[in-house]
Amino acid sequence: MASRTALPRIAGGIDPLVRLLALAIVLASVVPVTGPYRPIAEAVSNGAIFVLFLLNGLRLPRAEVVRGMRHLRFLLPLALWCFGAMSLAGWALGQAGSALMLPPTVALGLLFLGALPSTVQSATAYSSLAGGNVAVSVVAAAFLNTLGVFLSAPLFSLLAGSEAASFDLGALERIALILLLPFLLGQLAQGKAGHLVRDHRRLATWMDRLAIAIAVYVAFSAAVEQGLWQLVGLSDWGALLLLIGLFLLVGFGGAWLLGGALRLERRDRIAFLFAGAQKSIALGAPLASVLYPPAIAGLLLLPVLTYHLLQLVLSAPLANRLAAPPR
Repeated sequence: MASRTALPRIAGGIDPLVRLLALAIVLASVVPVTGPYRPIAEAVSNGAIFVLFLLNGLRLPRAEVVRGMRHLRFLLPLALWCFGAMSLAGWALGQAGSALMLPPTVALGLLFLGALPSTVQSATAYSSLAGGNVAVSVVAAAFLNTLGVFLSAPLFSLLAGSEAASFDLGALERIALILLLPFLLGQLAQGKAGHLVRDHRRLATWMDRLAIAIAVYVAFSAAVEQGLWQLVGLSDWGALLLLIGLFLLVGFGGAWLLGGALRLERRDRIAFLFAGAQKSIALGAPLASVLYPPAIAGLLLLPVLTYHLLQLVLSAPLANRLAAPPR
């Protein structure tokens, strides 16, 4: 009887987004969208991404972002860590991945991972669980994600080189139309329509998750059709997990040490840790879908998905440990 109840209890403790992403990957592997249906699926994915960023624009309070930007002693080092140090770490690990004979697009995905901003919901949730400064966490997440919409793609292109990740006028137009435009519309409509997101928070959160899952499903469908599971073998998975483990060590260990070097008070240091170490699949999946055709985007997202899952696995016990009173 205990074994019958254990599985639902364990499954219920897994982050809903992780469950949706796992379902999207399984569906893409078993029932990929192919042939004449792919353009329709891509249009649905782009529409879902548009709605996702419209909701983000409605959700992120301008007043909080402006107020939080006054906390420069916290935000400037955090932005430099998130987009500077972590991007360089991603570049170095991407080079190591190439040396370990990872498929080139998967190795490039490590750099792509490094250029992404922090998560919003989970960084704030784990900071709260650990006894961190929740108000600062919310502002930091909003600040980093707003910067990420503008910085992640050109930064990724700069470090990867134009041959591997060109950032031309076409890419800029796609980002402007599918990511920036809905975000700005949401910000402009925040006064009149922002209450809809606040009043229906649960529905808006599920719409976010579904949009990300759709983008992952379409990208992985194309990658599966191109032979994803034949291109990435067991030895490649072993190398990828090793490099992601190093990335987690750099992200969490470096953010914690930098927070100490900045002499942040403990609550702010905890907020800095989770905002500085976690990476956002919520921007990663849409951005990969905008920059690359689905077959390439699916491979590029492998490191992002792996890191996202493992950062949640690591963050829960870490937050509980930080929340415990010092001995």
